[in-house]
Amino acid sequence: MNHAEAVIVGTGHGGAQAAIALRQHGFTGSILLVGRDPNPPYERPPLTKDYLSGKRTFDRMLIRPPAFWEERGIALKLGANVGKVDPAAKELTVSGGETIGYGTLIWAAGGDARRLSCPGAHLAGIHTLRDKADTDHLLGELGGVANCRVVVVGGGYIGLEAAAALRERGCAVTLVEQRAQLLARVAGEDLARFFEAEHRAHGVEFRLSEEVSRIDGTQRAEGVALSSGETLPCDVMVVGIGIVPSAGPLIAAGASGADGIDVDEYCRTTLPEVYAIGDCAAHASAYAGGAVIRLESVQNAHDMATTAAKAICGEPEPYSAVPWFWSNQYDLRLQTVGLSLGYDTTVLRGSPEERSFSVVYLRGGAVIALDCVNRTKDYAQGRKLVEARAVIDPQDLLDAERPLKDLL
Repeated sequence: MNHAEAVIVGTGHGGAQAAIALRQHGFTGSILLVGRDPNPPYERPPLTKDYLSGKRTFDRMLIRPPAFWEERGIALKLGANVGKVDPAAKELTVSGGETIGYGTLIWAAGGDARRLSCPGAHLAGIHTLRDKADTDHLLGELGGVANCRVVVVGGGYIGLEAAAALRERGCAVTLVEQRAQLLARVAGEDLARFFEAEHRAHGVEFRLSEEVSRIDGTQRAEGVALSSGETLPCDVMVVGIGIVPSAGPLIAAGASGADGIDVDEYCRTTLPEVYAIGDCAAHASAYAGGAVIRLESVQNAHDMATTAAKAICGEPEPYSAVPWFWSNQYDLRLQTVGLSLGYDTTVLRGSPEERSFSVVYLRGGAVIALDCVNRTKDYAQGRKLVEARAVIDPQDLLDAERPLKDLL
């Protein structure tokens, strides 16, 4: 297919949901999904969770069965990278020089894993985990090393999830984080200290307030030199230090954007008939006080895809979904709703010692986010508080036995 009325670039959650939502909202034209991954659309979060630990097989990660796409008239062009967009001609150029025309373009290309820039960062044995091939490559190397020593760089959710999965596989894990606190960008101290203690109890070692200054080795990474002067011996490295949004072809074509691609409330870029969704889309969020942000989450990709599809199908509805996230580490289930950016007060409900608690974040007296560990009721009921920007006395939040719905 060298032309489609709707071309979607990216076969992750955002791209897949955009195609599904177009059909659900009555789009009858041709749809083409273009992605550089050779596999049909699949879930990415398990790559650092159950797939890495061995608890889930790849067939259980598929977003839809392979036959689904054909049955709904959605064509897939896999293993193809888009290098250029010509908005005047309404054409894409993909690997090999082939051009594809579009009527409407949805850019759901996500992002590339951010790499280390220190000496030795080019060596083999250094892994990022953005797609199935990345995780398969890591698993192949783990299988060839007894009592494998792994250094994980990055103390965000990707690094912590990978550390948990690798410990479950029996690897010796040391995690390096440049800040003094884990999860520093996304969570408060209560949650960070809890997860640090849990990981230590499972045998993970930490080097906080440390940066990687050099990676030693001839062909493979053999040691990680830290800013303190310590060198950590390793057989394998995993780097989880964020992503670089895949925005280059659209920015080169004239789309507005600094950190990602700027979109309006309907996910429209500044290019005609071009939308952007998911990790690479920068939008003004009411849950961030109106600031322009990018959200790297399944929820954001899914809901932005639906917003774009509705706009294309003549049912415009501004994007206003409340952000939510989750993380599985060991037997812990963390569920987050809202954004804790700029919080000035936190309230701890429940008991970290009993591994069941919630952290409620407030700004100016209003509830803006909750982090809930093994407390699903708090998560479900707290969502209403976040949506309402409910102003609640912190003392009323302290009673962990009092349902949050009673405070709305």
